[in-house]
Amino acid sequence: MGILVILEQRGSVGTSALEAASAAAQLSKQSGKELYAVLLGKSLDAEVGKLAGFNIKKLFLVEDDALINASNEAYVPVIKQLAVELKTEIILGSATTLGKEICASLAGRLGVELAQDCISLDWEGACKVRRPIFAGKVIQTIKIGGPIPHIVSLRPNVFKVARDGDMAPDVEKRSMPQMSLRAKVMEVVQATAGKVDLSEAKIVVSGGRGLGGPEPFKLLQELADSLGAALGASRAAVDAGWIKHSHQVGQTGKTVNPDLYIACGISGAIQHQAGMRTSKLIVAINKDPEASIFKIADYGIVGDLFEIVPMLIAEIKKVR
Repeated sequence: MGILVILEQRGSVGTSALEAASAAAQLSKQSGKELYAVLLGKSLDAEVGKLAGFNIKKLFLVEDDALINASNEAYVPVIKQLAVELKTEIILGSATTLGKEICASLAGRLGVELAQDCISLDWEGACKVRRPIFAGKVIQTIKIGGPIPHIVSLRPNVFKVARDGDMAPDVEKRSMPQMSLRAKVMEVVQATAGKVDLSEAKIVVSGGRGLGGPEPFKLLQELADSLGAALGASRAAVDAGWIKHSHQVGQTGKTVNPDLYIACGISGAIQHQAGMRTSKLIVAINKDPEASIFKIADYGIVGDLFEIVPMLIAEIKKVR
């Protein structure tokens, strides 16, 4: 019995998949259990090199035209069959929108326990995880028991990608088993959140209720462009219709972990902090000195963002 990690791909293996592989490798080391991985899609040979250094014993490449676009309908039966064949004890996936759907469906079909959106993963004679509940106000610790496999999805941008050497996994290619699909994903059209992908960005500039309307987001976009950053927003700004949901950072939006996070006019509600508090450096700009965001900020500027942001843009342009 071992560990199986589901490597999510959207045309290529992204950061969330590498984070899951890294966390799985650490769990494999702690537990002494062998690590396997599964990657589904089409023409995946070029992605194998990205998976070096995670001590994966065997990588199963399952390729078919029906798997080009990820779907719960096509993916889950394949993963279930592989998990049963390997007598897998733990299955790990990414807690992305697709990943959570796949893990939930897989748990239902196998009749086993599932822990979604976990922020830590350890081995103490069994799989032990921590996950936020009640919009991040409480952190729940779970030691998973019951029938195997135990299924865990890991929150993106929380686990670090850490490699141990550069050894690539052994690869076993498989064809998709014969099955009748009720639905097939023909095309995936990505909603564009901005010039830089929010989930992968090294710098994020976010705006909140303090902007007062949709127009000021043009000013924040200018700041983001000057830094090569992605544009984010709080739930309050999204709910007000000032910016699209694809920009939302927080408990009900995206989780980000950039090198630099600049919060402009954001009060810092716990739900927003849940999506950005792991940022390496947090800068807050708010005219309310009592705003909660200052409690987690590395640097705080108390003042009018409509005066401060243009000055920042001017200085950045001078330097660059």
